[in-house]
Amino acid sequence: MKIGIIGAGNLAIALGKLWARHGHELCFSYSRDSEKLKRTAQSVHPQAKVGLPQEAVAFADVIVLAVPYGAVVDALKAAGPLSGKLLFSCVNALKTDYSGLAVGTTSSAAEEIANLAPGAKVVEGLPAFAEVLNSESRIIAGENLTVCVSGDDTDAKKLVPGLLEQGELHVIDAGPLRTARYVEPAMMLLVDLAYSQGYGGRVGFKFLFDKTPDQQAQSSINNVG
Repeated sequence: MKIGIIGAGNLAIALGKLWARHGHELCFSYSRDSEKLKRTAQSVHPQAKVGLPQEAVAFADVIVLAVPYGAVVDALKAAGPLSGKLLFSCVNALKTDYSGLAVGTTSSAAEEIANLAPGAKVVEGLPAFAEVLNSESRIIAGENLTVCVSGDDTDAKKLVPGLLEQGELHVIDAGPLRTARYVEPAMMLLVDLAYSQGYGGRVGFKFLFDKTPDQQAQSSINNVG
């Protein structure tokens, strides 16, 4: 698969390394330092490409947005029209000083991004921290960390879990894009626990359940019968 990555920070690099090991073709974009961008791409894989965000969009089957929330408007403007494209957002609405969220509970980074990219098939899946993804094992205390995927396009949501599972992550469908309003504050809690409360970057959530929603629905039908 061809993956265009808008962003060149720690998370973008960690995801790129995982996907390169699984044979995906990569194109990195969006950096103020073009030479640093080239070095970043080469550190991920010798055949990784670099380009402007518009070039990454033209190259890709999937566009991954992995920039700070404050850079979203500029990054999407540089990417150009995204109508019909699958836009996989890894962006939480963190304030620049990490003191909280810029939006939350009544909106989300994912919904704001969808508004800025009309026609794009926006799917949000906030992965584990880069410290986890860069580790030799993504398993913590014997468990795969859970990632919640939110989106309104059913077909688009079928593709994103496979990319996340290549990082040994446990993926659940959280529902429509509006559910990102609740996922993002939970991830903000992880940021606080990791970097303010001293737990470090190898932290995450595990979602436990007895039955999938389909199994629960069937159980309810059987009980009524």
